[in-house]
Amino acid sequence: MATYIALLHKTKTSSFGVTFPDFPGCVTGGETLEEAKRRAPEVLALHTLGMTEDGEAMPEPTALDVVMSAVEDKAAAVLVVDAPDKFEKVERYSITVRPSVMARIDAAAAAAGSNRSAFLAEAALKKITNAS
Repeated sequence: MATYIALLHKTKTSSFGVTFPDFPGCVTGGETLEEAKRRAPEVLALHTLGMTEDGEAMPEPTALDVVMSAVEDKAAAVLVVDAPDKFEKVERYSITVRPSVMARIDAAAAAAGSNRSAFLAEAALKKITNAS
């Protein structure tokens, strides 16, 4: 199992954000530190699954000192996140949604650096987790 560096960002006026230097566009976050930490492995699993389905190779994990040498990353806290060894096959489903709702979903996914499917899956997992 490979482990990757995730960077936790927080300002006085923001919620917690998590980025993965080895996976541009793989981002998540949370209103609390615990939520951000819980969501990091979930979003990494979804992102790497998409890469696998697209035939993309997984990057080698970048060393911590290399990650932290980037000027913009010096103020970030570090999380170590395990990438899954096995990936569950993804299936295509059809859903019924009003166009105005889908436009809002697509805009939010783009703003998060994600795609529609990953965004919807992450939102559903969050709702399921918070409901229990």
